[in-house]
Amino acid sequence: MAKKETDSGNEKMQTSGVIRTIVILETLSRHQTINLESLAKETKLPKATLLRFLSTLVNLGYVYRSPSDLYSLTLKMFSVGSHGLEHIDLIQIANPVAQQLCEELGETVHMGVLEDDEAVYILKKESSFTIRMYSRVGKTIPLYCTAIGKILLSDMNEPELSSYLDKVSLKPFTPNTLRDSQALKQELTLIRSQGWAWDNEEHEMGTLCIGAPIRDYTGKTIAAMSVSWPLFRFNLEEKQRIVSSILKACTSLSKLLGWTEE
Repeated sequence: MAKKETDSGNEKMQTSGVIRTIVILETLSRHQTINLESLAKETKLPKATLLRFLSTLVNLGYVYRSPSDLYSLTLKMFSVGSHGLEHIDLIQIANPVAQQLCEELGETVHMGVLEDDEAVYILKKESSFTIRMYSRVGKTIPLYCTAIGKILLSDMNEPELSSYLDKVSLKPFTPNTLRDSQALKQELTLIRSQGWAWDNEEHEMGTLCIGAPIRDYTGKTIAAMSVSWPLFRFNLEEKQRIVSSILKACTSLSKLLGWTEE
């Protein structure tokens, strides 16, 4: 009972801290600069508490404290919001393209973006079959053994790729997972050449995925879209037609985002 009460108390404190942080940020957003006394009045927070929260926000780079002790939001807040809007716009534009691809091939479609050293699903269209791949929007997946991940890796330059390989251990998920960095680099070269990636039971046994890049107006790969099959339902003779359909969908989406073929 005591542990439950402690957990409940900690949760309330965390929630209270989040609410106070949001109140501070929203108040700062209404001012070009503001001093501590005025900010305390508007937020109705004690100065000591307010200083503690402001100190954390300054250290994290979201708030600037001037030499004259005036506080203001930094461009980091704008950057975070802008990235969020980019994903929202991308999802809205990609939604009908992903739906059409799902209906055409009859299998689950995912779209993912780079998030630190992983990819995260930001869109999913579910297969109508009873037996299908388990996943959800928000789920993170490794880069080196998934179709979406390898597409995102293939767009990295040499320093970015080397940095990634220095940080990430190529942990085997299945017997098919690539465990050697040189072998992975060779596959990424092939992916750049052919324009699509293949996950042949490398992340999950019994599951195949084919993915292709989604590019913006600069030509940069900002996301990848893939289609997943249970092994028993994949017809190898149809592979080229399937690849063509996925490439066509991703090319169409890229053009909607301003990309033009060379």
